Amino acid sequence: MYCPSCRAEFREGFFRCEDCDKTLVESLPEEPVKPGYIKLATVFTEGEIALIKSRLDDAGIDYYFHGEQAHRLAPLPFGARLMVREDFKEEAEILLGITGQP
Repeated sequence: MYCPSCRAEFREGFFRCEDCDKTLVESLPEEPVKPGYIKLATVFTEGEIALIKSRLDDAGIDYYFHGEQAHRLAPLPFGARLMVREDFKEEAEILLGITGQP
């Protein structure tokens, strides 16, 4: 038995959590994954953004184009940059046929 509030586990025969004053349940739902910091790596800085997005979508790689819409406000000195999670960097570079990008 578990407390749905503090998630403490209780032996059989207990029906309420004394700390939280909650009725115990037989099982707990999975805890939601809390978002955390994700380190990004630059993979690409210019090119056919639509084609690149299509390839990454098909491969299931999450991406972000830094500065993709910034030209509407002011020109960026470096253009749009493709950012992916660091652990997908090599896979994205292979998929797009690029290596050695900063």
